[in-house]
Amino acid sequence: MDEFFRGMWDFAGNYWWLVFPLMGVAGGIGKSWERASKRRHERRLETLRLKGELKAAQLAARGGTQQQTRKLARDAADEERASTAQLLERLFAEHDEITARWLDYELDVAKLIAFPAMSDGRQPLTAAFLRAKKIADTLRPASADAKLSEAEIAEYVDAVGDYAVAFDIAERDARRLRDANFSENERKRLDRAQHMLTVALDDAATQAERNLAYKRVREELDGLILLSDEAVDVLEQKVAGQIGPARASGSSLAPEPEPERMPLRRDEP
Repeated sequence: MDEFFRGMWDFAGNYWWLVFPLMGVAGGIGKSWERASKRRHERRLETLRLKGELKAAQLAARGGTQQQTRKLARDAADEERASTAQLLERLFAEHDEITARWLDYELDVAKLIAFPAMSDGRQPLTAAFLRAKKIADTLRPASADAKLSEAEIAEYVDAVGDYAVAFDIAERDARRLRDANFSENERKRLDRAQHMLTVALDDAATQAERNLAYKRVREELDGLILLSDEAVDVLEQKVAGQIGPARASGSSLAPEPEPERMPLRRDEP
């Protein structure tokens, strides 16, 4: 628990502006921090173990011949590199897992409609997550074999931990808020968009019906939720499976003029 509270103070120091918003999701924060703190502790123990093994090898080398000393030093260095690579591989896997969970919201229009706060950078917790993502992405080594100092490894360990916690908190808040930040009329538009999206993805509907429903989805969401180009591409592929190829071959789904895009709702730094 000491590690947990230290983590809380570290996060508060870096993201002090979130103290009041975080109070609304306090019940979930403790568990998120506890999980992240445990992961950090395990990684730091791994780093300490590596340093201890290297130190032991160096001490043992002092009592041997020069040739033995060089061999022990090489073996210790090789073992340190291998262990560091394993640690980085685990960090990469966790980093990628969080990013995949985030993209699941970014690219799934149904989820964006259900939990719009996850794509709205004006929400303090979403903004904090996007900042933590940028830091973790920036500090991520090019590969597990990259030569890093102890400080650089520790910095990346903390960044991935912060990234995981920030996502958990932002997700909990988005699921709590749902469409609470929209007016009654806007909520009705979201409901219509969700309904039309069901039609657009219904294999039992005709191609013309799916195409029309797709257009209605875009119209209802215009000005409410910004769909990224990637999300639009994924949606078009789901709508008919032939939307992209059909445009190239001149089939029934003619290119629709793009709705005028609203200002970007996320204030990603």
